[in-house]
Amino acid sequence: MSYIKRIIAGTAAMVMLCAVSCDDNKSAENKTAPTENIIPTEAPTESPEERIKGTTITWLADFSLDSQDGSGSPTALSLFRDYYGCDVEFVPIESEGKYATLEYLLNCGDPIDMFPYDRTAMPQGVVKELFDPLDSYFEIMGVNEGLWDDMKPAMEKLKFNGAYYVMPYSVSAPDLVMYSRKLVKKEKLDDPYELYKQGKWDWDVMMDMMGKFVSNAEAGTLRYGINGSFGEALLASTGKTAVNYENGKFSNNIKDKDIAAAENFMKKISDENLYNPNWHEFYPNDNSTLFYVMGDWALGMTNAKNAKKDIMVVPFPKIPDGDKYYISCDYDAKMLVKWSANPDAVAAYMKCERTAALEDSYKEIEKKALSIKEKDAYNKWKPFVTEEQYDAVQSYLETAKENPYFDFGYGMGEKMYGLGDLTYDTRGVMNNLTEAFVNGERAVESWEQMCDDMTEKADDEIKKYNG
Repeated sequence: MSYIKRIIAGTAAMVMLCAVSCDDNKSAENKTAPTENIIPTEAPTESPEERIKGTTITWLADFSLDSQDGSGSPTALSLFRDYYGCDVEFVPIESEGKYATLEYLLNCGDPIDMFPYDRTAMPQGVVKELFDPLDSYFEIMGVNEGLWDDMKPAMEKLKFNGAYYVMPYSVSAPDLVMYSRKLVKKEKLDDPYELYKQGKWDWDVMMDMMGKFVSNAEAGTLRYGINGSFGEALLASTGKTAVNYENGKFSNNIKDKDIAAAENFMKKISDENLYNPNWHEFYPNDNSTLFYVMGDWALGMTNAKNAKKDIMVVPFPKIPDGDKYYISCDYDAKMLVKWSANPDAVAAYMKCERTAALEDSYKEIEKKALSIKEKDAYNKWKPFVTEEQYDAVQSYLETAKENPYFDFGYGMGEKMYGLGDLTYDTRGVMNNLTEAFVNGERAVESWEQMCDDMTEKADDEIKKYNG
């Protein structure tokens, strides 16, 4: 029985119990209450559902949990309303400065229960006492009944100070390498998807393919090996983090040999003019570029703009001799806000999110909706995702669950992760690690120089979290 069906069955059972209780009460009204031999009994303990019932939790965020297109509530919120009889009050805020807003409201004593998770939340959000751990609410969340089992590797990766502040209910937004199988075949190159399935899709293969593609350009024709935002995907593919967290302490890991290899790989792409520096919201449709790296949000438009090119997607290749693929992605989760008056209800909502994420029937509906291929009024293809692409992406998300990648460096403030004024000297450490060489900036000439610069900055910030 699916989790949603179990919840529905549970709802029906609760209704029946209420009905029986009401009938018993009516019968009791016609009886004379005994006046002797009364044995005192303890008051019945309320179940979590009974305690939670009718609660409204406050959701402070830059987006609503209700459907954005007016088609009705999404599954998680529907379950929360229908099964628990609860609701969510949305308090809208701007995305920029949202943590400062939360901190201000908490200091003012405003009641806030739930807040959106993103990678900048940990560890700074906990250190600033903005969030509470969820360990005490595992029973309500269904952790003890196995509801979160496949997310446990990610849960452990995000564990902080011995507690679970982040409970990802799903994985999303993977960075993907998009390419045209038609173009690959024309250039007599191997298909990356087939290489991936054989475990042979690695940096060396990608570099070799990019070099051949560029060198095969006709005279007067510009060709590039790669375009898009691939720095984070490349760094993540090592499986190594810039900031390590072990035994309750953070440490600087920038000098790791695999991180050095990733940075030199980035630099080589730039030095050999393999990188197309122009911004594209989809795979370039002029046959000028072999690979395009972007989040899966760009896949639909990529297909629409390249409808006849047989687009396929793979994760960023693994490090040579690596035995696993690590995928840069997002973890979908909600945070329990410090001093929430309704922590049980927040935990119940999180269970609803997890329940909905496990329901295969909704994935099938999503796949069919995304794979509709049709043209608009101007005879242009609308964004679509093929069934083969959809299934492949879902398999990559499963890989991301098995081999989670999370770097605490992204959650240590703007000096570690911030754009500054978009220069090498002002950007955050994590930003420079993923952008400086890609951009070919003259301010940094070698990995050795960047390593020294970023090590010093990272050490200063990491100290603040080991105090």
